[in-house]
Amino acid sequence: MKQAIVYHEDYNKYDLGTDHPLIGDKPKKIMSYLKEKNMISDFQVFTPRKATEADLLKVHTPTYVEHIKKLSQTGGWLSEDTPAPKGIFEVASLAAGGSMCAGEKLFEGFQIAVNPLGGFHHASKGHSSGFCFFNDIAIAVEYLRAHHHLKRFMIIDVDVHHGNGTQDIYIDDRTVLNLSFHQDGRTLYPGTGNVETLGRDDAAGYTINLPFPPGTGSVSYLNVFKEIVPPVTRQFKPDIILYQSGVDTHHADPLADLNLTYQTYYLLAKQVADLSKETCQKLLVLLGGGYNSIACVKSYYNVFCGLLGKQEYLEEEDIPDTDPEAVRHVVSQLKASLNEYWML
Repeated sequence: MKQAIVYHEDYNKYDLGTDHPLIGDKPKKIMSYLKEKNMISDFQVFTPRKATEADLLKVHTPTYVEHIKKLSQTGGWLSEDTPAPKGIFEVASLAAGGSMCAGEKLFEGFQIAVNPLGGFHHASKGHSSGFCFFNDIAIAVEYLRAHHHLKRFMIIDVDVHHGNGTQDIYIDDRTVLNLSFHQDGRTLYPGTGNVETLGRDDAAGYTINLPFPPGTGSVSYLNVFKEIVPPVTRQFKPDIILYQSGVDTHHADPLADLNLTYQTYYLLAKQVADLSKETCQKLLVLLGGGYNSIACVKSYYNVFCGLLGKQEYLEEEDIPDTDPEAVRHVVSQLKASLNEYWML
């Protein structure tokens, strides 16, 4: 197994302000923690280049790209929750270029490639919010589609917030199976991702949403993951898996209300890595959200342990589910909806 990390010091300039949840030092902290734990030597580190405007335009509209360029020159606000600091066009282009670079490494002898500044899933074709400027997930998909002629892309998104931008982009594309586990949109931004949203027209069944009730803990979450993700992945037979491994589902995260623990991230990443080995041997990992400075770095470390199958992961006491029956009800709804498309 060969693993790659894509990193640039300028990643740390993706900073939306000291009074904002997204502080720009997270990539540096992750790399430092991996060094401290003697894990960085398991990865080859590569320096990305910025995505070009042509790359961005494979996903985003010309008007939107021009809007970000102008905001980047003047500073301002992309949306109510997303300030646009000067220079953000260059940094966001670099983040997208990092996901493209990591994807390319999967065709250069690497089985796993990680972009620590990736997973900006709220950016749609012509609008965005939720701290996202360019949808690097979709930009990587379109880059790999064009350069390596892949036919089946699987996105597994476990960020606590639903990836509404990614869903908008691929809602009618059956070559992309977009599977999202997130907190129920009736209780959390962006308010989307309900069980009934399954894709449009010929792509029905290729959008899968599992909205968890607030208070869901690790036991229910892991049980549901095992029920849904492996069988769907094996039936879809992806050419590549893109794993948005957001850790804002952790119980200490200030922006949401799920109660996952450190060991959950190890177990999830290990399952995804095992599925990749079984199906396509190509796993692109985008670290996604996490807004408690200490908890998110430790959780990401466990993601890396899971990818490598290392047993030195961090553990803490599990938090019981608030309402396991509510979780089972949602799962039953989803399985009934998916019955026409997948064997579960």
